[in-house]
Amino acid sequence: MNDVFSAKQAELVSILKHGKLRRINLLEGSVRSGKTWISLLVWALWVGTMPADASYLMVAKTLTSLRRNCLDLLQSLVGTKNFKYNLNKKEGRLFGRLVYLEGVNDARAESKIRGMTLQGAYCDELTLFSEDFFSMLLSRLSLPGAKLFATTNPDNPQHWLMEKYIKRSDELDMLVQRYTIDDNPFLDPAYVASLKKEYTGVFYDRFIRGLWCVAEGLIFDMYDDSSPAQVKADPGPFAWYFAACDYGTQNPCTFGLYGVRGDGSSRTMHLIREYYYDGRKAQRQKTDGEYAQDFKTFIGETSIRCVVVDPSAASFIAQLRKDGWTVRPAKNDVLDGIRLMAQMIAAGRFTIDPGCQYTRQERLTYAWDPKATERGEDKPLKENDHTCDRDRYACQYAFGRQAISFD
Repeated sequence: MNDVFSAKQAELVSILKHGKLRRINLLEGSVRSGKTWISLLVWALWVGTMPADASYLMVAKTLTSLRRNCLDLLQSLVGTKNFKYNLNKKEGRLFGRLVYLEGVNDARAESKIRGMTLQGAYCDELTLFSEDFFSMLLSRLSLPGAKLFATTNPDNPQHWLMEKYIKRSDELDMLVQRYTIDDNPFLDPAYVASLKKEYTGVFYDRFIRGLWCVAEGLIFDMYDDSSPAQVKADPGPFAWYFAACDYGTQNPCTFGLYGVRGDGSSRTMHLIREYYYDGRKAQRQKTDGEYAQDFKTFIGETSIRCVVVDPSAASFIAQLRKDGWTVRPAKNDVLDGIRLMAQMIAAGRFTIDPGCQYTRQERLTYAWDPKATERGEDKPLKENDHTCDRDRYACQYAFGRQAISFD
């Protein structure tokens, strides 16, 4: 068995084999630890032994993340003959059993499952769910022998999942298995070593060590303003160029021009120059048209692939498109974006020009909100964040999921 499974994975398979699964079965810990792979395998094997006329549910933050993290992997594990799904219909068939598919990333999430009667449920990245949704889901698991399977990375130790479930697992009918990256013997040691270097601070503690710890202090504590590996002149040429924008009316507006080289895990990005205008300090707010003209001047003769813009800046996006620019609304998932940006900075894959003074200043002061931390939430302070938001949009466009190491 050890040729196929890690010791932790073999332990879970043994629990399944001997009928020792609990009502709630949670696998938590670091990235790349093998917890998602084994949880999906055990989920599939368990579903295959349960009543064929019952209903089941698989859920993640979004349907897109459910497909990316779970559905395609599950299909590769059991084969397309045994698992087919239709994301538009939001359902699949696993060993002939009906499996509903849902995302929970909106205010209507709880109402989506109200009224369901379920035999089993699978939850991906459980800390991203609301407590109300999870409570409702548990109430829907009302058939005899019903079970819930879930995976998650660690979060704030005040998070509802830790406080109300993990700490009380001995009181509840709940199995908690903790995984670390070192529990996965199938990873290339050089890859593990590189990954450990790419994470620092709270991200290292949570996603490498698998610890539940608070996010406090500076967000980009891995940023060294004096390091030539992070702040350097790079005249190019680059394989391709693009721009990003964090737009503000009362708040500052900032543009960045980026050059990109390479692909996959070798891709790098460089901030070539910046634009920053603070209407409050200047005591004059610019119009969309004026900002669009400034953007044209800022880009100059550089041929850019597109401009990535804060999706809430609808009027400015319309103005840029009217002027003939290709615009892509930015992905605005703050925490994923911060983690990705931190990883790229630490790995030396995102560098900036020494002349980008506003960017350098904000990186040195961008901090976690201590009041949010006390509430068990991870949120940055809404100050000194404009170039950081812009760079976060740029990282999510240039690197995307290919740079984040999940199970």
